[in-house]
Amino acid sequence: MLDGWFRMAVETLPFLEMVGRMLRAAGRRVGDADEFELAELLALQGELDAAIRTAIQGQRATGRSWTAIATATGTTRQGARQRWGK
Repeated sequence: MLDGWFRMAVETLPFLEMVGRMLRAAGRRVGDADEFELAELLALQGELDAAIRTAIQGQRATGRSWTAIATATGTTRQGARQRWGK
């Protein structure tokens, strides 16, 4: 039985590197595709924004400060809080 404190280790950086490679490949593929596929690629921007909001909510839920999030996102504490705060 797993206690609440146990958290499985995940290899996040390799996963994010893979996602980046997939996005770059998608851009190349869409470059040779039809216009409606360009619209689908653009829709991924909304998905990425939602994923970032989810990640920041998770960071906050685990106790990360707005200062730490600001440092990671290259903004100020106030800017991070205004952009991603509730």
